[in-house]
Amino acid sequence: MTQYILTLSCENRPGIVAAVATAIFEHGGNIREAQQFDDTESGRFFARIVLDHPENRLDVTKLTEALGAVAERFAMTWSLRDRAKLHRVMLLVSKFDHCLTDILYRWRIGELPMEVTAVVANHPRETYQHVDLDGIAFHYLPVTKATKAEQEARIWDLVRTTGTDMVILARYMQVLSDDLAGKLAGRCINIHHSFLPGFKGAKPYHQAHQRGVKLIGATAHYVTADLDEGPIIEQDVERISHAASPDDLVRQGRDIERRVLSRALRWQLDGRILINGKRTVVFRD
Repeated sequence: MTQYILTLSCENRPGIVAAVATAIFEHGGNIREAQQFDDTESGRFFARIVLDHPENRLDVTKLTEALGAVAERFAMTWSLRDRAKLHRVMLLVSKFDHCLTDILYRWRIGELPMEVTAVVANHPRETYQHVDLDGIAFHYLPVTKATKAEQEARIWDLVRTTGTDMVILARYMQVLSDDLAGKLAGRCINIHHSFLPGFKGAKPYHQAHQRGVKLIGATAHYVTADLDEGPIIEQDVERISHAASPDDLVRQGRDIERRVLSRALRWQLDGRILINGKRTVVFRD
């Protein structure tokens, strides 16, 4: 049975849920899941609804028109999409490939339902000789300070020509320019190898070790022009023993990074993340 995911956000006021539910009901829709959040700080309302038709005969065109009228009434930002329609995802990677390997594995076993449009790397393919890239377009785009603008122009051209919906920085150790970050606003996720905010810059695990921390973590967030300041999607941590070396922290950090990024990507693919200013609303599964 075909299911659709409706996401919406607007200024909170009475009648939103009733209007949306009525539009769905009047066009034969059946609500399977419904999650909502009223942010009292920003005064905004957020919702995610999964719907279908009991006999798989939902008139999507008429429902879209009805929801459009509701959206206009409430000045609503909204989206309705077929849950079976896969997002097209591009993966950017540098030397460290553990996140890339993990995402491709989860994709191949069906845990991450998506279409991989390309893997773009600033290191040659030989760097990833143990990674299963069979059937995936691979683009080696090296970058220097002098060639950064040209390299990013090629990345953007690939995004457009492949119809890419989402770009995932799977430990891509290059800072995107303000221009490219702006073009990818709301559809580019980064994994930061630290528990933001804190221990930014080079060798965060070594910094954490020097400070004797008892927790290390990783952060998945949307990319913005402000370095490592984009809305946070997911974080996780692990406790650290006093006996742990920097190498131990790196090893444990890789595991955290993998699971945090995969969660963020899975939620993105299933329409579970809505941006709320500098924060996110995440309707966890």
